[in-house]
Amino acid sequence: MTRTEPVILVVDDDIWIRRALRNALKARGYEVLMAANAEEALDLAATHTPNLVILDLSLPDRSGLEVCRELRRWSPVPILVLSVKDRPADKVEALDIGADDYLTKPFDTSELLARIRSHLRRAEQVPAVQPAHHLDGGLMIDLPRRLVRRNDEEIHLTRTEFSLLQYLLLNAGRVVTHGLLLDRVWGPDEGGDTQTLRVHIGNLRRKIEPDPEHPRFIITEPGVGYRFIV
Repeated sequence: MTRTEPVILVVDDDIWIRRALRNALKARGYEVLMAANAEEALDLAATHTPNLVILDLSLPDRSGLEVCRELRRWSPVPILVLSVKDRPADKVEALDIGADDYLTKPFDTSELLARIRSHLRRAEQVPAVQPAHHLDGGLMIDLPRRLVRRNDEEIHLTRTEFSLLQYLLLNAGRVVTHGLLLDRVWGPDEGGDTQTLRVHIGNLRRKIEPDPEHPRFIITEPGVGYRFIV
């Protein structure tokens, strides 16, 4: 029998959270697997190949960070962390290890469901030569041709600005941490810092955003990084 419904693995040691998530997800047509600890989660992930994992960081046998790290060794499954830990450092660590998103408890169910849909759509995309991206406000980004236009007028970006835009766009919808951007754009040995990153992001916003003071595309995740919205 061919499976058609997306399968979501919920990993949380709180039975009430598991039940609430199961009910909300099943009501939207998802198939739900539930795990109360790390070992059970890894077993289910290996045997059932879920389409997305909702992961708590505080588990009774192993840290959720260890589960995330272990999954990333062999699976590209989207991982959405759902945790009471709300310090920027906790979010950065989880995202740098390989989580795709981070929500804190208590959470808004509608926001959680929206993020799930976004990650499932992204996971279904087949890697290929990227076509030109036509975005709101007449913005067009053609990555292969390194071309950016608004209303048919070319926007000139520096090499660094284009590299930032390219990495953010290729990870659209996903939180990209300051550290990851510095590593991918400047390199691990170049000594870039978050202040330099903010300056370049500000310059990029002034060039591509309809209203740089109220960004539409490059959204700041305070203390963590940035998210590109398409």
